[in-house]
Amino acid sequence: MSDTLARLSQDLLRAAQKAGAEAADAMAVRDASVNIDVRAGALEQAERSEGIEIGLRVILGQKQACVSASDISARTIEEMAERAVLMAREAPDDPGVGLADPSQLAGSVDPAALELVDDSPEPVPAALQEAALVAEAAALGVTGVTQCQSSSASWGRRKVFLAATNGFAAGYARTGSSISCVAISGEGSVMERDYSAESRIFASDLPDPVSIGRLAGERAAALQGARKAPTGAWPVLYDERISSGLIGHLLTAINGTSVARGASWALDLMDQRILPEGFDLIEEPLRKRISGSRPFDAEGLPTVTRPIVDSGHLSRWVLDLATARKLGLESTANAVRGPSAPPSPSVGNVTLSGPSTSRDKLLAEMGTGLLVTSLIGATINPNTGDYSRGASGFWVENGEITYPVNEITIAGNLREMLPGLRLADDARDHLSRRVPSLLVEGLMLAGA
Repeated sequence: MSDTLARLSQDLLRAAQKAGAEAADAMAVRDASVNIDVRAGALEQAERSEGIEIGLRVILGQKQACVSASDISARTIEEMAERAVLMAREAPDDPGVGLADPSQLAGSVDPAALELVDDSPEPVPAALQEAALVAEAAALGVTGVTQCQSSSASWGRRKVFLAATNGFAAGYARTGSSISCVAISGEGSVMERDYSAESRIFASDLPDPVSIGRLAGERAAALQGARKAPTGAWPVLYDERISSGLIGHLLTAINGTSVARGASWALDLMDQRILPEGFDLIEEPLRKRISGSRPFDAEGLPTVTRPIVDSGHLSRWVLDLATARKLGLESTANAVRGPSAPPSPSVGNVTLSGPSTSRDKLLAEMGTGLLVTSLIGATINPNTGDYSRGASGFWVENGEITYPVNEITIAGNLREMLPGLRLADDARDHLSRRVPSLLVEGLMLAGA
């Protein structure tokens, strides 16, 4: 890990203790990125950014304050520490505030084992531009596609170092490369838009830009002639592209911040069935070459693979140190943070598994209903689980896709929806959230 980031983190801690902090932690982050956008066969925008951001959290008793800066001079670091201590003295008491006990900290850390860094040289802008142009050309080659809204290729590298007065000091790096294309079919009032996007830790793992652009074009062309779906109660199949959103609503409900505030529809569901029997939702922070992997959390605790839902039953909350203390529990090593804010709980990699079948078979068994490929907006009542979203996709009759549909609202209640899920077998292994297509029975559709 960069000696500069380690030095900056230690300088921040020394400055905090000199200013009167009882405890502190510090972050130093170095980012570099390149993004190329093309349109109509020509370069539309090229951006490159690089910089370092530093952040300091100081603790006085049960009070805390955070400050951050992009200036890394010694004078700025001294001023940051003094300002943070003054802010902490005026902050309200928070019973969850505090660093990890040294016995809780991750021991020897080997970030290289997770293969989060592509050591290939930074790509030249011309190579990214060519990839974006190839994707755009492939999309425009699809019958029915009239234009591309955008086609992009990007690369990024981030290095993070975390240190604290409890003795923790470690860091890791992460790279990412991506290609995306947004295609439009039709003209005037009957234009339809869809996209395809892929990202990987290693640029060599990316699909061919031709396949990315072609898929964007095919998706946009397939939406031509969209109309409204029949109103009523129908089964809904969430396409794998958007199915992880349903699991995301569950993860929000069991997040320690929501639970500690008492603002969650899942408050009474610990050890109760929240998904179908035989379904598991496993957190996997140590998967290789996956964007959500990390060797330790933002409070220095070791990350481990463990169930969130075990055979359909909720087995734990998602906690950092603060929310765990408020609930009288132990942290689940789910702290995340940036330089300018204190830690908060969140989940990276998860895998949903259980009895499954092919998507085609689920369509056949669904008979008549809605295949959702896009969702817009969201109204989720955090206390009751009432669910309502705008949707578009395809109407299915007799197990066959018949025509595209849009301007639909789908509604239900998550407490009723999730225990009745059915799984396809089409989850993509490279995604941080491996969630296949999901069939939900009896949602209310407001369409024609």
